[in-house]
Amino acid sequence: MTRPITLFTGQWADLPFEEVARLAADWGYDGLEIACWGDHLDPWRAAEDDDYIADRKAILAKDNLTVWTISNHLTGVEWEDAGVDRLLGAPEALEFVRKHAFDPPTASFDAVFSSSE
Repeated sequence: MTRPITLFTGQWADLPFEEVARLAADWGYDGLEIACWGDHLDPWRAAEDDDYIADRKAILAKDNLTVWTISNHLTGVEWEDAGVDRLLGAPEALEFVRKHAFDPPTASFDAVFSSSE
């Protein structure tokens, strides 16, 4: 099995999500790690609007892309600040992912990276 090649969309958040998906497909990527900024994915809207998730999935499908990761790791808070609650929002994020059940990859993470191909 070959390893899927994905693009993190955060560096491209100044472009519309649909354009980033098209570009990634044209460049030969297999999928995206979708950033939760720009217009790529609004987690608050996604939590309340099933049509919004359907729209994001349709954009991916149009370009034969898969999503393996939703990413929201950048914040305006310094991680060195001992007062940061790193669990804030974690249960809500998990509920969101389970609710929308993005298609899982066809191989486990470990299996993909232990392949000799």
